Formats: sequence, structure tokens, C-alpha cells
Amino acid sequence: MADIIPLSELRDKIDAIDGQILQLINQRASCAMEVARTKISEGETGTFYRPDREALVLRRIKELNPGPLSADTAARFFRELMSSCLALEKPLEVAFLGPEGTFTQQASYKHFGKSVITVPVVTIDEIFTEVENHHCQFGVVPVENSTEGVITHTLDRFLTSPLKICGEVEIRVHQNLMGHVERLSDVTEIFSHQQSLAQCRQWLDIHLPHVIRTAVSSNAEAARLASESKNKMAIAGAVAADLYKLNIVQKNIEDEANNTTRFIIIGEQQPASTELDKTSLLVSTGNRAGSLHEILQPFAEYGISMSHIESRPSKQGLWDYVFFIDINGHKDDENVAKALDALEQNVNLLNILGSYPKAVI
Repeated sequence: MADIIPLSELRDKIDAIDGQILQLINQRASCAMEVARTKISEGETGTFYRPDREALVLRRIKELNPGPLSADTAARFFRELMSSCLALEKPLEVAFLGPEGTFTQQASYKHFGKSVITVPVVTIDEIFTEVENHHCQFGVVPVENSTEGVITHTLDRFLTSPLKICGEVEIRVHQNLMGHVERLSDVTEIFSHQQSLAQCRQWLDIHLPHVIRTAVSSNAEAARLASESKNKMAIAGAVAADLYKLNIVQKNIEDEANNTTRFIIIGEQQPASTELDKTSLLVSTGNRAGSLHEILQPFAEYGISMSHIESRPSKQGLWDYVFFIDINGHKDDENVAKALDALEQNVNLLNILGSYPKAVI
């Protein structure tokens, strides 16, 4: 049996390690500031954030991590460290679907870290507008939910926006019933975003079948409304409960335990290849027979895996549709480039919405 080390000795050892960590953290921060000075001297004036570089760093940390901390825990620590260092160089402003406390804000912090300045706006369209008008460097918008499918407002906005997709982030969505109500029998109305109401439909049908369900602009707005009443409740994330000082009456009422929402990062950057990327496309073929086969054939020919395809009305003519497609790989990868060249010959429109690193944490 190994000797038990005295508690005082262990605490002294931890204190010494903490001092070393603090020195190294600040050395890293000093290097980040030198990076900023070098970029400025070379004439760079835009954002210093590089999605491809940060993805590579986080993947490297996960690969090097020896434990006992999990690889994801180590990556989250370095995510915050990198966020703080970037803020020393030049703080980022990121538009998200507000108000404060939404899952979109949670996704913003997960992707960029908590040292960014998050800017709440009311609609998905406004997020695009904030970035297009250079009021924010990036925006975070929901694009797909594992149970309810795509967010059509996001896809449709790409029909007119010049912005690119710079990254992605996934959030496990846990829906909670919250409010000031003492008994469920007293509830008269439940507020939530329409997606969240749909994700909790079975639970609500069983436990609160006769209560009015009102869709609002966001879960955080639902929590705000519930905070103003003693007989109305909200379905939202735990962050919203803390923000509006509501009691969580029932946790995790979502019908699907693995309910996940995918968010995309929009901006003007076009990240370099990291060898673990996605490319999103907007394709229009016109209304003709065999058009879908013409889209899929180049990907099959060059061995490109397609992870998602969705059709939406083009708004250019009756029964005319565009396809939103996600494929594995970067547009500059050899086989992807060949497939895209071949695809372009067979379609009316090919718009590369972005090549970007796959979600790391």
C-alpha cells in the first residue's frame, strides 16, 4: 500500500504548480500580444481571429492530453485561454439571437469563449445584417435541430447574403420548465420558442395537456415573460432561469434525450483547410428532370461524402428550388475541388457558402 502524503504537503505542491501555470499563461498572453503587433506591422487591420488556426490548436490539445482530465475538458480550458488572449489583441463582437440567456448565446460562448462581446438582436435576419454592415465581426445562427430539422429562416437568408460560413458549433439542448408557479395545476400559459415547444410536445401532452402554449421569439424572452407572472411558465435553458430568477420546476423535459442544435458562424473570413472540414453549398438546377442526379453524381465520382441536403423554394419562379448541401472536406482539397468543378458544369448556380473546420468541442 502506497504511503499517504500529508494534506499540507499536497497543498504546497498544488500552490507551486499553480504558480507555474500562472507564469506560463501570462507568457502565452504576451506572445499573443506580439502576434497582434506583428500583424498590424504587416498591414492587417481586420479581426485577428482565425477559425482554422484555433481548430488546429484545440485538436492538438485533445491529442496531446494525457489525462486524468478528459480531452474535452482540456479543450474547453484552452478555449477560454485563447479567448482571453484574443481579447488582448482585439476584442471580437459577435451577434446572436437575443435576448441574454438564449441557446444561441450559449453557442457563441462555446465557440468563441467568454471573452468576446456578445451583441443580442431580435431576429436571425438582423444577425446577418449586423455582420453585413460591419457592426459585428461574426454572427451565430441556428441552422439545424436533430429532432425538428432545419431552421428555414437561416437557409433562406443565404439566398441574398454575401456572408460566408466560418465555423460550426453543436449544443446539447436541455429544456426546463420554469416559473414562479407553486403547483402545475395553477399554470394557465406556457411560453417558449416554437422549436422548443415542438421538442417538448409529448411531455406537455401528458402533463399539461390543456394549458395554452404560446410561441415567442426566443426561450430567453419566454423566461422574461414568465418572470412577470405567477401563473405562467416558460420552457428554456438553465441560463435563462438564473438570469430571470425563476425556479426550475422540471428539468430536461425534451422528448428526445439526445436533442442537439447545430449553429453556424457567419462572417467574411474564408478559413484555410485543416484536413477535417465541411463545405456548405447552395445549388440551383432549374426545374428539369434528372437535376438531382446531376448534383449527386460528381460527389460519387470523386468519393466525396455528403452529410446533408435540403431543398428550399428559390423565390425566383413557381416550383423552382435550390439545394443546400453539406459535404465533407475543404473546397481547396484536390478531390473536392474536382467535384465542384464538375458540378458547376451541370447546374445553373453554384455558391460555395463556406469551407470551415468541423466542430471541435
